[in-house]
Amino acid sequence: MNSTEASGKTQEEALEIALRVLEVDLGEVEVEVINPGKSGFLGFGSEDARVRVTKVPQSRNLARTGKIAVDTILRGLGISAISTIGKPQGDNPNTYPINIDGDDSGLLIGRRGETLRAFQFLVSRIAANQDPDSEGRIILDVEQYRQRRAMNLTSLAIRMADRVQTSGRMVALEPMPSDERRVIHMALADHPKVSTESTGERDERQVTIRPRKS
Repeated sequence: MNSTEASGKTQEEALEIALRVLEVDLGEVEVEVINPGKSGFLGFGSEDARVRVTKVPQSRNLARTGKIAVDTILRGLGISAISTIGKPQGDNPNTYPINIDGDDSGLLIGRRGETLRAFQFLVSRIAANQDPDSEGRIILDVEQYRQRRAMNLTSLAIRMADRVQTSGRMVALEPMPSDERRVIHMALADHPKVSTESTGERDERQVTIRPRKS
């Protein structure tokens, strides 16, 4: 058996049950949360958490190496958190998501995700040095911060596009790292009235939204 699903009152309980079924450790599997579960009110409306756990194939050894690096750094910093290997993104199977959850995990995000990006860079370098023949890219996330940030950026892009369309004037957004600029570009890629481009140098790179030429 290479994969199984399990339910529990919490994600941690469901994950523990799934690991026992597969007879593996946390570092040997990727974890997909099917239902995060709900506690309900006075027992009403509650839902069990449900996870799908799949053994990590040898071809994804970089993910295992990255998780070991993450756990080593967390222990060294005295941060109470649990890391799990996530399911690769559908449009990019060579990405290796590693998700971090726990009471202290918020310390790893930093202002506008700066600490998280630095942590990802460090883990990626460690994993690449230890496993130089592996291909792919490690993506760290903390408490679904990247997902929430992407949703906020998409909403921002749509609002600014409406402003540009109404006023006929371009709008320059605040400087952003490349992964966040990509979210803006993708959100407006098919917009019929505006276009986007990145301008500026290094840390001052920003997305400019312009009226699309007829």
